[in-house]
Amino acid sequence: MRLAVGLCGLIFVFLFSQTEQAKKDTVSKVTDCSDVKRTNPQASSGVFGIQPNGVKAPFKVYCEMRSDGGWTVFQRRRGPTLKFDRVWAAYKKGFGNPTQDHWLGLRKIFALSKNKTKKWKLRVDLWDHEGNTAFAEYSHFKLGNDKSGFKLHVKKYNGTAGDAIRGVYKGIDQNGFGFSTIDRDNDGCRPCIFGDIAQEECAASEGGGWWFSRCGFGPSKQSIALVKALPNLFPTPVGPPKKLGNESEALLHILEPSD
Repeated sequence: MRLAVGLCGLIFVFLFSQTEQAKKDTVSKVTDCSDVKRTNPQASSGVFGIQPNGVKAPFKVYCEMRSDGGWTVFQRRRGPTLKFDRVWAAYKKGFGNPTQDHWLGLRKIFALSKNKTKKWKLRVDLWDHEGNTAFAEYSHFKLGNDKSGFKLHVKKYNGTAGDAIRGVYKGIDQNGFGFSTIDRDNDGCRPCIFGDIAQEECAASEGGGWWFSRCGFGPSKQSIALVKALPNLFPTPVGPPKKLGNESEALLHILEPSD
């Protein structure tokens, strides 16, 4: 079952602040895209090196520096050029190019979200070629560890795209579900029954990996996903939105202390 409203766009990113010089000289001090935005509010969108706490070596991410910038892109999917129907090992490690279609990697997303000094928010922006737009935000985003299957956890929804993570039908809430790929099924049903249709594996039928629950929404086809992090004093950490069509943008960032 898919939620659709005729738009075409999806992106996911994490916020990250850093000056151009810091990008070269102090990469180890930059834990996410919010650090880039904080130290250089005028920084342009692009690829930066970050090193979350506990990670041995820095890695590259695409930082979206829009007006409320500092979002870290963890998925970009705009066309058929890059295959997303991949196995668990590929989704765990990551694949593609940060400047183009890619998946950042479950281990890296987990490393970002486990920072308990920050709260995380996931945002998904969707659009089509006619200029129609919509968005979905989820507060308190975090992932479980590898042993849990990188279980998804989010709280409050806000937006105009619809709450695709919890869905419109009973039993398809993706909260608490592990990540599913074509060779690892964590979607909670086998097969998933929709009327007279039976689907054995959601990742196979949806064309890529996601935190599926009974084959609910997943950002298949063209999409982009982002996350954003902002400084926060409280030790409280922080999915996907409703599908609007072929292209979209999803963001994850740290919540302000007042949120």
